[in-house]
Amino acid sequence: MKYINCIKVCNNSVLMIKQRAMETEWSNQTLVTHFILEGLANTSEYPILFFFLFLLIYTITVVGNFFILLTVSLDPHLHSPMYHFLGHLSFLDACLSTVTVPKVLAGLLTPEGKVISFGGCAVQLYSFHFLASTECFLYTVMAYDRYLAISQPLKYPVVMNQQVCAGLAGATWATGAIHSAIHTSLTFRLPYCGPSHVDYFFCDIPPVLKLACTETALNELVMLANIGIVATGCLLLIIISYVFIVASVLKIRTADGRRNAFSTCTAHLTVVFLYYMPPICIYIQPRSSGAGVGAPAVFYTIVTPMLNPFIYTLRNKEVKRALRRLLGHGPRES
Repeated sequence: MKYINCIKVCNNSVLMIKQRAMETEWSNQTLVTHFILEGLANTSEYPILFFFLFLLIYTITVVGNFFILLTVSLDPHLHSPMYHFLGHLSFLDACLSTVTVPKVLAGLLTPEGKVISFGGCAVQLYSFHFLASTECFLYTVMAYDRYLAISQPLKYPVVMNQQVCAGLAGATWATGAIHSAIHTSLTFRLPYCGPSHVDYFFCDIPPVLKLACTETALNELVMLANIGIVATGCLLLIIISYVFIVASVLKIRTADGRRNAFSTCTAHLTVVFLYYMPPICIYIQPRSSGAGVGAPAVFYTIVTPMLNPFIYTLRNKEVKRALRRLLGHGPRES
């Protein structure tokens, strides 16, 4: 018995010595003050070409979403919950692209453009997940809005009134802020003492965690659980909403009525599909980064925000008419 107790005491002593040695090692090392973003794969040979390509995409994204937001704000025909949420989506898309693309452009021009401070990396990670998660919640709210409008048209004006609409939109922003704060605090509470090269084109959780000077299994588990629960929950609610929507649309007697109902829903379903598929490829593999996940990441952080205005414009007659009125090429209805 004494021998067993002695072994336990010795083991505890060894663990304490190792822990103190690791803490001493971390304290003796210089903590990282900046990171270097490796950028996008296969762009180093023709940086100027890719610079102008991404600049064009970014310009189209900002201008396109600005016009959607301006149209929804100024045209009285679009002052309804559906277009109110569309305005929020356009603003989110413009901001989401702004979080990543300018830094990509700077990195394509000069090596110094790839450098980002430790604090700047934390801000970029927080901003990205704040906007992306808010957009995730907003898609769910938009699906619920379509469900009410199509399945319960008589109750819709009462249930989705101005106060409820504003409250739902505000809730998506608040929930996104809390969701992102959890991930950012968990990621940057870890010690980072080198290397400082982020094998990615912006500061995201998986590539940054790879640089931590300690075990990150708990962080990866929380990331998978949190993002998995949020994404799966939102996607499940969207699917349930559209099951009821399809059932209601099939009950519409006129072909024009069914076509109009489906046209407003297909645009939403298209952007939901474009939004959800790439992140699934990234976050189910927490240790992956670099070229392997670069393509899907570029698609949903840079390309999808550019496509959304075109999808909603081409699939929605009301938005097209409002844009023509805004540009002075259509009749101004009273």
